[in-house]
Amino acid sequence: MFQSFSIIFLIAAFFSYVNYKWLKLPSTIGLMILALSMVVLITLTKNIFPAFYLYFCDLVINTDFRSLLMDGMLSFLLFAGSLHVNIDDLKKERKSILLFATFGVLISTTIVGFLTFYLAQSLSIELPLIHALLFGALISPTDPIAVMSILKKANIQKSLGVKIEGESLFNDGIGVVVFSGLLIVARLDENSNESLSSTIGELFLMEAVGGIVYGLILGYIGYRVIKSINENPQLAVLISLAIVIGGYAIASILHVSGPLAMVVSGMVIGNKINIASNKGMTRKMLNNFWEVLDDVFNAILFVLIGLSIHLLKFDSLYLTLGFLSVLVVLLARFISVLLPYSLLKHEESKPIKTVAILTWGGLRGGISIALALSLSEDLSAEIILYITYVVVLVSVIVQGLSVGKVAKKIYSE
Repeated sequence: MFQSFSIIFLIAAFFSYVNYKWLKLPSTIGLMILALSMVVLITLTKNIFPAFYLYFCDLVINTDFRSLLMDGMLSFLLFAGSLHVNIDDLKKERKSILLFATFGVLISTTIVGFLTFYLAQSLSIELPLIHALLFGALISPTDPIAVMSILKKANIQKSLGVKIEGESLFNDGIGVVVFSGLLIVARLDENSNESLSSTIGELFLMEAVGGIVYGLILGYIGYRVIKSINENPQLAVLISLAIVIGGYAIASILHVSGPLAMVVSGMVIGNKINIASNKGMTRKMLNNFWEVLDDVFNAILFVLIGLSIHLLKFDSLYLTLGFLSVLVVLLARFISVLLPYSLLKHEESKPIKTVAILTWGGLRGGISIALALSLSEDLSAEIILYITYVVVLVSVIVQGLSVGKVAKKIYSE
């Protein structure tokens, strides 16, 4: 696994250089396009260099995408992303973020699940409803990484940026909780008296609420320790690493949501030490360290998304269902944003513009693929992974490349 990860790291660094020097695309999109191009090239030459093709297959498989992301990189990415989230700004948008990250995820999961189920039936694809709902849960969390840098260049309103960033950070954790609940239900014995609602309800209270409380405690402890060693920036970085690595491991032992704990602890530490001011050696070193780590893991993540696609076998029916699912996911995203948003008071004269940008800017990323890879064959793993890949690729490449233009056009009207 270490050897495979090292080679993937090397590829990510090379692609980052190529994208920076020549393609000049947003980093995540450029890396994925380059990775897909590499897959096409290697696949076309597999009859000429079969040994190299097999080595490449083993390289991606041995990296263990799901474990690498869910048990490793996700904690770093969420902590790094939340360090610079301003709690005061978040408080102003707390109602919309809370509704989008909870109510919105549940609405999206339900709509995507049922529509995908009926579409699969119409195409004579066997996909049980509970498995379709699992797909709905894993595809509902949005990814802030690929979209925030693009939208900032479009000069969007600050409140909209906070909504997108805050929602994306929290709905990763909520989406994992809902997915875990549905996974338990999917594996329940038919004679079990446990109901879907009670199972997910208990899991939500334990994992989501527990994760937030644990994150508050972890973040406060981290802040107090870092504050007490303010004159030693290297030790402050070491403490922040210990919070992420050790804190995430302990979260799994306590059976609380690790992703939510990382988001909350990152926000507590970042705001308590006022990391955004970037004054003093400790703040500067923490900023620089976590910025570099964030860029490194994002590069690896999106290269892996692109390289892993060759593991899928071509199937026209699955491909058709995948492209139809793209439309379903967009429709579900629109409704899951519009309904919660309509319950809130907002300053915008035309709130439908905000809903449109939130819909088109709701990109899907690595967490969806990692959750799909965690499924076993008896849970329709092949079908779900296939359609998940189609939705993620279209989302990142098509929506990602156009969301900046869409935002500018909407705001110019």
